[in-house]
Formats: sequence, structure tokens, C-alpha cells
Amino acid sequence: MTSFLKSYVLQLRLLACIGLVGLLAACAGDDKLPYVDRTVEDLYNSAIDRMQAEEWKRAGDAFDEVERQHPYSVWARRAILMNAYVHYQDRSYDDAILAAQRFIQLHPGNRDVGYAYYLVGICYYEQISDVGRDQKSTESALKALDEVVKRFPGSDFGRDARLKLDLARDHLAGKEMEIGRYYLKRGYYAAAITRFKTVVDKYQTTTHIPEALHRLTESYISLGIRDEAFKTASVLGFNYPGNPWYEDTYALMNDKTLPPLMDEQGSSMFGRAIKALF
Repeated sequence: MTSFLKSYVLQLRLLACIGLVGLLAACAGDDKLPYVDRTVEDLYNSAIDRMQAEEWKRAGDAFDEVERQHPYSVWARRAILMNAYVHYQDRSYDDAILAAQRFIQLHPGNRDVGYAYYLVGICYYEQISDVGRDQKSTESALKALDEVVKRFPGSDFGRDARLKLDLARDHLAGKEMEIGRYYLKRGYYAAAITRFKTVVDKYQTTTHIPEALHRLTESYISLGIRDEAFKTASVLGFNYPGNPWYEDTYALMNDKTLPPLMDEQGSSMFGRAIKALF
């Protein structure tokens, strides 16, 4: 569990304890919540006890009951957010997202709404799969985390979301690279170029850019488009002169691994090409 979620829930838990001090604790040992009218204090206490015991499903049911029986109380508002948290802990991510989004819709101006936005992003983030599988969760994580950064840029939530955005982008770029390599290996060069260009255009801060430029060069050479291959290799050499992918690209263009060729003025071939682009 991310430290921000844990610390924030501890704060909410403390508020609950302060608000309910002196009240009788609910019977947390019940196997199932009875469907009878109960005070909001009893219901909320029961939910907190079950959450502390890490009985996530039962805690979720208890928080649901708080809202069902006392929908207009302050505890009902808190119960929605705590419900999202226990669903997250139970790895019921869809239910956690629904609860957090519901809190956002019902209480957009609440001081805890940043936590709700962050929880949505984390639920998607923790479902990010390896690059060989569908990246729908990664795309959703990217969108949700970006929303946190935009709305709460100076908060702990915003700062942590910004870091996780980098990994999400890297995953999406990795997926494009995987598909591009598949097309390149099978000789579908135009399709491969489209994928590699997507990485270069959309994911410029990721670790995949040097390889994407190399693969673009390789694809252009395979199609006999030498000018585009030379320009792409020039961009790679200009931005990543010491990168292994540049060395592979130079070997591909020159049939030998050497420093960039120099003319009489000492300018590299790729350096002159890059200047011509601007």
C-alpha cells in the first residue's frame, strides 16, 4: 500500500475516534450485520473495528450500512471514502474506483477530495500489466494520475502522482515498441514506422526513444528511403551520441562501428544533417 494512502487513512481513523469517544463500541464480532435500525455511531464503530481487523469485505458492508441508514449524516460522507479505501485494500479495484468517483461527484469541494482523486489513480496504477498485455489500465492510470497532478500540483498526492506518471508513460511506450518490433520483424515496415513514430512523438521523456529512432532508421533503410533514414540517424546521434543504439545505427548506416565521419572542417556527417533540419 502506498504510504500516502496509509497515512491519510490513519488521519481519518483518528477523526473517527475523536468524534465517537465515549460511545459504546459496536459488536465487531458479529458474523453479519443485522438488518435492523442502528445508530450511526454503532454502525461506524463497527465498520472501523472491522477495518482495523483487516476484514475488508465486512468493513465495506458496514460502511455501506452507515450510508444506507444515515445518508445525511457527516459519517455517511466519510463512510463513502472509507469504503473506497477498504475496497482498494481488498484489491476490489473497480468497486474502489466507483466509491471514490462517487465521493468526488457528491462532494467536489470537500477537503478530502484530493485523496479520492489519488485513490482512483492508484487503483488503475496497481493494475498496470506487463507490456506484453493489454494496456487499458495503463491508459486509465495515465489519465487519472494526470488529473491529480493538474488539480493538486503542490500536494503530496500531486508529487507522488507525477512520479508514477513516468512509469505509466514508459509502459505505454513499451507497448508501442513491442508492436513495432513485431511488424518490423515480419516486414510490415510502414506499420512499424507508425508505431515507432508514435513513441517519438508522444513519449519523448521515456527510456524507449533511442531504440525507437534506431528502429525507424532500420525501417526506412528496409524501404529504401535513405534520406529519411539519414535524418532519423542524425537525430539519434545528436541527442544520444554515446548511446548503444546510436552505435548500432551508425554501424547500420556505415557498415562499421566508428565515431561519426568528419569532413575537412571537422563537422560530423550526422551533425550537418541535424543542422539542416532546423
